[in-house]
Amino acid sequence: MGKKLLIVESPTKSKTIGKFLGRNYKVVASMGHVIDLPKSRLGVNIEDGFVPKYITIRGKGDIVKKLKTEAKKSEKIYLATDPDREGEAISWHIANVLDIDKNEPCRIEFNEITKNAVKDAIKNPRKIDQNLVDAQQARRILDRIVGYKISPLLWRKVKKGLSAGRVQSVAIRIICDREEEIGRFKPEEYWTLAAILYDNDIKAEFETEFYGNKKGKIKLNTKEDVDRIKKEIENGVFEVIYKSKKEKKRYPTPPFTTSRLQQEASNKLGFSTKKTMLIAQQLYEGIDIKGEGTVGLVTYIRTDSVRVSNEARKQAKEYILEQYGSKYYPDKPNMYKSKKGTQDAHEAIRPTSAFRAPDDIKNSLTKDQYKLYKLIFNKFISSQMEYAIYDTVTIKISCNDYIFKATGSTLKFPGFLTVYTDGEEKDENILPDINKGDDLSLLKLNDKQHFTKPPARYTEASLVQTLEEKGIGRPSTYSPIINTILTRGYVEREERYLKPTELGTIVNDIMKEYFKDIVDVQFTANMEQDLDFIEEGQKNWNEVLEEFYQPFSDSLKNAEEQMEKIEIKEEVSKEKCEKCGKNLVVKQGRYGKFLACPGFPECRFTKPLVQELNVKCPKCGSNVVVKKTKKGRRFYGCKNYPDCDFVSWNEPVEKKCPECGGMMVKNKSRKSKGKLKCTNDDCGYTEKL
Repeated sequence: MGKKLLIVESPTKSKTIGKFLGRNYKVVASMGHVIDLPKSRLGVNIEDGFVPKYITIRGKGDIVKKLKTEAKKSEKIYLATDPDREGEAISWHIANVLDIDKNEPCRIEFNEITKNAVKDAIKNPRKIDQNLVDAQQARRILDRIVGYKISPLLWRKVKKGLSAGRVQSVAIRIICDREEEIGRFKPEEYWTLAAILYDNDIKAEFETEFYGNKKGKIKLNTKEDVDRIKKEIENGVFEVIYKSKKEKKRYPTPPFTTSRLQQEASNKLGFSTKKTMLIAQQLYEGIDIKGEGTVGLVTYIRTDSVRVSNEARKQAKEYILEQYGSKYYPDKPNMYKSKKGTQDAHEAIRPTSAFRAPDDIKNSLTKDQYKLYKLIFNKFISSQMEYAIYDTVTIKISCNDYIFKATGSTLKFPGFLTVYTDGEEKDENILPDINKGDDLSLLKLNDKQHFTKPPARYTEASLVQTLEEKGIGRPSTYSPIINTILTRGYVEREERYLKPTELGTIVNDIMKEYFKDIVDVQFTANMEQDLDFIEEGQKNWNEVLEEFYQPFSDSLKNAEEQMEKIEIKEEVSKEKCEKCGKNLVVKQGRYGKFLACPGFPECRFTKPLVQELNVKCPKCGSNVVVKKTKKGRRFYGCKNYPDCDFVSWNEPVEKKCPECGGMMVKNKSRKSKGKLKCTNDDCGYTEKL
């Protein structure tokens, strides 16, 4: 008998699976797609039903040759690419290259790379799902048409090298719209008033917040509003008129989808979406675990489903009962519903085994792999646990018809919070045991002025959340979208926040004026829905493309005729070219901004663009500058390096320490964020920003 051939995308995946199957199987990697649209031209016959003209990807000729050679020697071929549209399309292309009959059950899929999952999949091969292939093909052609038709227009009218993408353009618009919101924002004044009260019987003091009166809430807009109320209550009697004590339940949330994983990894670990998906892919494809061998640690990482298999649920139950006891497991298993339109053939992202605890395999993982695996593991286990219980108390206090309120809570039973907390847990506010009818003494009135704040810029996490909520893109596209708009210079990071560049703003304005549909959020969301309909067999992919193309073609023609050439003036710096003496100009490159001679190509001098802070180095007195590591992490160092070796991960500020006169920095640590701290270890002074 000949060997069986199993084809996957990546070498890591082939290595992991090869160890499961034994000598009767040959596992090889296609290294992703082997066939695609050509880079040098559109590659789509628009006049003939949008027929794509696929070619072998440059550099993949030897891989295709190897696949054909192995296929001839094999009695059976299995295509085991990822369980999604992209994976289905890769299998379809490989099947065409190897002349596999379209009715041949050659396609296998599994949600996790474990021995049992792979062997079960081999027992149940199916035909390639043409609907999935058509949905991927429609997306690929749509993106190609938009990119290859609009980009040359931008080259001619704005700047060479620009590009426009179907989904990336919507993401840029969302970021630009937020920036416009911030620009239009006008802060409004408001005040808060707190009363520090004392109970003489139990000798306890506590704080209450001004609410209003018996008719409802009263807003304190000015200092005059506050002073009037303070005058009316300063000599009044404070009486407890209402007390409510309730038990509040807090339920666990589902295990991770792709977007939630990206958001939590950003918020809790500080990972970019690109880094999260890179490490998650490693965990999915397989890690060599000491004493166990190579095994996939998590299920498929591109999913919008929150479904959990019965086997995984049973494992979680056993683990919870063993580690925490029966009171931490609910009477009925927690079941979660996926939202409408979810590809529920997938599961949520979870560990492939509930018995493979993070700390047990820590020595086999890198630092970042351990962090992300622990996040996924704990989230899954917590999702199967009992709810947490709080005792909550609400008190209302009256004085001269005005009402103050105080609320407090005590964690009575931690439940799932023992393992995982969503977001930052707030400190408990424990109120003294006072009762309705008690009279209280006023110790102090604290008033404070505030101003409303503009909406925050998007972080990677909040942008992913917005894209998901608006139906833009799919789990596999969030990270590439963000990476694309950053690397092409349309958006830049400012600390953790995403801010449009001048170039991004100009391109967005052009797109809004001439290609309204392309950057319309609802239009793009509807297009995603049409792709889902193609996958479900409810729409024909050619017809969806035809509906899109005619209005798009009209917009393109109008833009060609009406759009005027836009000149983007380069920012001129004060620094001189060391070769020819001209003022250097600021350029945008793949890795950010840099300085270059405007005499290019005759003069090719370049140098890094250094941002100087108005802060003096504590060692030599020169200015501190912003620097970046090879991986893009920001740090701060002396301008005189290497003569001066001062460096800091935290951003220095102009203010000196009031106690020792040392340098103050913004604290980056999650526990102390929002504070300034002194860099002098012997001092330890801190204050709020």
